[in-house]
Amino acid sequence: MHSNFSDLSSGMDQAAGLRRLRPLKPVQVLAVSSGKGGVGKTSVSVNLSMAMAMAGKRVVLLDGDLGLANVDVMLGLQPSYNLANVLAGDCTLDDTLIESSHGLCVVPASSGKRHMAELSQMQHAGIVQAFSELRRPLDVLVVDTAAGIADSVITLSQASQQVIVVVTQDPSSITDAYALIKVLNKGHGVQRVQVLANMVANDAEAREIFESLRRVAERFLDVTLSYLGSVPQDEWLRRAVRRQRAVVDVYPNCPSSAAFHTLAKKALSWSSPQGARGNLEFFVERLVQRSAV
Repeated sequence: MHSNFSDLSSGMDQAAGLRRLRPLKPVQVLAVSSGKGGVGKTSVSVNLSMAMAMAGKRVVLLDGDLGLANVDVMLGLQPSYNLANVLAGDCTLDDTLIESSHGLCVVPASSGKRHMAELSQMQHAGIVQAFSELRRPLDVLVVDTAAGIADSVITLSQASQQVIVVVTQDPSSITDAYALIKVLNKGHGVQRVQVLANMVANDAEAREIFESLRRVAERFLDVTLSYLGSVPQDEWLRRAVRRQRAVVDVYPNCPSSAAFHTLAKKALSWSSPQGARGNLEFFVERLVQRSAV
């Protein structure tokens, strides 16, 4: 019988019992978010995930834009199940996994289903907790959230060890990125954010974007912004999108591919979680190395 979010407790108890039988490796969870749409957030999620998979890591990419999903489209995948089916009790989370190039696994969401974009906080928490039952061993979970400050964005960002906010030189992108960071910090205790400047002309432009955000955040918020890096404006990336492929896969020597590999190397250098941060987190049982009992 497939699990259902309306009755998580029994399945969770069974899964917890099984997990206590063996040590489990901590999982790094990264949320990729943005204040507004159109900044290339999903492209960043896809290519960062693929670059980490190409580096030999076991990576799962979760499409967290629950009502307007497009990760599967960007990778040319045709899933049989998605998170809407899990929520309806039609399948388990493992059933939704679909493999792309280099062993990257994707958990697809649904597109054009309004009820998925309007889930309650309890249902968002149910999706998060369902990952405790995921049987596939992995090193990194990348969450491509929706744009903006909807409940799903807050829950999924709060559930991650690292939040990456994608921003461009567009003034509205910077303003909306600050609004997202403010909500995460003041309302939900997120105290560190990685900033990624996307579609920039050069590193100087990327640094200027970051500094404009950092100055305001430093003045008004209790948050630490770190400069993750940048991805250049690149025609090869646009071609990859049209081909429904990751640019790091089909055009490995182009400028944007080099940038994504640099970003992946930096992300993989972050220390693994040593314990729950105190907020709602993915893999509650798997975040900390457990000893066999």
